[in-house]
Amino acid sequence: MTRPLRADAARNRARVLEVAYDTFAAEGLTVPIDEIARRAGVGAGTVYRHFPTKEALVVAVAEDRVRRIAERARTLLAVEGPGQALFVFFRDMVRSAAVDHGLVDALMSQGLDLEAVAPGVEAAFLSTLGDLLSAAQGAGTVRRDVDVAVVKALLVVCKVPQVFDSQVTERVTRVIEDGLTPVR
Repeated sequence: MTRPLRADAARNRARVLEVAYDTFAAEGLTVPIDEIARRAGVGAGTVYRHFPTKEALVVAVAEDRVRRIAERARTLLAVEGPGQALFVFFRDMVRSAAVDHGLVDALMSQGLDLEAVAPGVEAAFLSTLGDLLSAAQGAGTVRRDVDVAVVKALLVVCKVPQVFDSQVTERVTRVIEDGLTPVR
C-alpha cells in the first residue's frame, strides 16, 4: 500500500501535471522535463520523483485530465442537476477544445495513440459521458434515441478549433443542444 503524499508533494505533483498539460498541448512532447520543472517552479528531481520518464508524465497528464473531467461531471450533476449537467458539461468541453486538441495533436505527432499511452482513459471518459447522458435522459431533458457514441461525435465536431471561430462554435453548440432536447 502506498502512503498518501504530503500536502506540499501533492501540490507540486498537481502543479507539474497542470504545467505539463498546457506545455505539451502548446509546444508538443519534445519539451524537456527540466523545462516543465522550471515552469512549474519545482526542481527537476521533484518531477523525476513523481514521473521517472517522460512517458510516465504523459500518461499521468492524460489520466489526470480524464479524472478532472469526471470530477467536473459529478460536480455538475450535484450543482446543475441531472437535467442541465450534460449541457453545461458539453459547453465546458467545447471551451477546452484548443488545449485538449493540442495535447492529442502532440501525442499523434509522436506516433502515439492516447489509448495506447494511457489504456482505459477513453473508456473512463465514455463512462462519464454515459452517466451524464443517462441522468439527462432520466430527467427528460435529452432525447432517448441518443446514445453516448452520438454525443461523443457531436463533441468532436465542436472541438475542432480550426474549423470554426468561437462565435460559430457557440452557435453550433446551441443548435446541437436544441437537437438533443426532446420535442414537446
